[in-house]
Amino acid sequence: MKQNILFSLLIAGWIPAAGLSAQTYDFTFAPNKADKGSTTIYITPDSLYPGEGHFGYDLIPAPDGKSDQPFFFSVDVPDGNYRITVTLGSKKKAGLTTVRGESRRLFLNRIPTRKGEFKTFTFVINKRNTVIDGEEKVRIKLREKNKLNWDDKLTLEFNGSAPCVANIKIERADNVPTVFLAGNSTVVDQDNEPWASWGQMIPAFFNDRVCFANYAESGERADTFIKAGRLKKALTQMKPGDYMFIEFGHNDQKLKGPGKGAYYFFATQLKTFIDEVRLKGGTPVFVTPTQRRSFDENGKILETHEDYPDAMRWVAQREQVPVIELHDMTRTLYEALGVETSKKAFVHYPAGTYPGQTRELADNTHFNPYGAYEIARCIVEGIRGLNLPFAACLKDYQPFDPAHPDNPDSFQWDDSPFTEIEKPDGN
Repeated sequence: MKQNILFSLLIAGWIPAAGLSAQTYDFTFAPNKADKGSTTIYITPDSLYPGEGHFGYDLIPAPDGKSDQPFFFSVDVPDGNYRITVTLGSKKKAGLTTVRGESRRLFLNRIPTRKGEFKTFTFVINKRNTVIDGEEKVRIKLREKNKLNWDDKLTLEFNGSAPCVANIKIERADNVPTVFLAGNSTVVDQDNEPWASWGQMIPAFFNDRVCFANYAESGERADTFIKAGRLKKALTQMKPGDYMFIEFGHNDQKLKGPGKGAYYFFATQLKTFIDEVRLKGGTPVFVTPTQRRSFDENGKILETHEDYPDAMRWVAQREQVPVIELHDMTRTLYEALGVETSKKAFVHYPAGTYPGQTRELADNTHFNPYGAYEIARCIVEGIRGLNLPFAACLKDYQPFDPAHPDNPDSFQWDDSPFTEIEKPDGN
């Protein structure tokens, strides 16, 4: 019986015969009997990853059909961009569903459905593993070993107070521009609550005609990003018409010694990014570093990045690279929030807020989900200001003024099941 199931899945194209190849999947979670000859895969509580088909519920126990707990669903696919079509809703109950992918990249936030109502949405997600070519791999950090961004599976998270999913369709999407993100902990896809960064929020603002691929990692400088093979790996997926957003300077300023500095060593690394991206037919875009939450006695943000933002501007002018002035926008944003309220954009939580948290968290560099969302809105304004072509892919977007931030008390976020007390690398 097991061999017959395996053979049927193989013939239908749901299991690669030898290694991974691009597949189209159509998963349904509705409790109906499959039609004869249907190519739909019916998911039951026993469909656990990896299983015979290399797909299924993952990471935490499968939903039991009675409670409203979140769940993860994974499927093995090759590297690349995938168009995900999800149908949310249930015949049995009302739902409120948040959809994230890989390492907590936000795509759909708190979508309501009435009992018997179904809503369908489409977005594009990038999946990758560590392999560059042959035996050469990205040298990821120890803390990245379990990161969902660096494996062979595409993972979707369905969260919310009542997640209701009827169907998931996954198909290859090679015909959309990709925006690769290179940066540090202020950009990276943070895996665990309460940490977050703008790179994992920005996909939620765009439709399925553009894809964001976040290669950033905590603690990285421009030179270490290159040395670890992160740039080289991104270039294996880059095609003409793609983009790379490059935000460094935050950790680079800590590198001291002869031959270092903003206008020599750092500028040289930036030039490497420019040349390599352009060689692949892509467009480099500089993002000046986010401000730290560091106020003077008058409630004004202190400049803590030395001459690194200016060095980025200097290289950009010389090389004709577009610049998103996140450095300036975040100064405006934090000053508008004020000394105390701005804490609500960062990881500032009293002891006991999260499991195992025995001490207060007071981090003035790294964002919580609200802060990351506001920074992402700043990035979107930068994209619109530069009139980049994929700005046309924004969905239902309302213009944002950093001088008038959203009310942090009105921001709603469904916590993922995983938390981490240790702060990300970098400061």
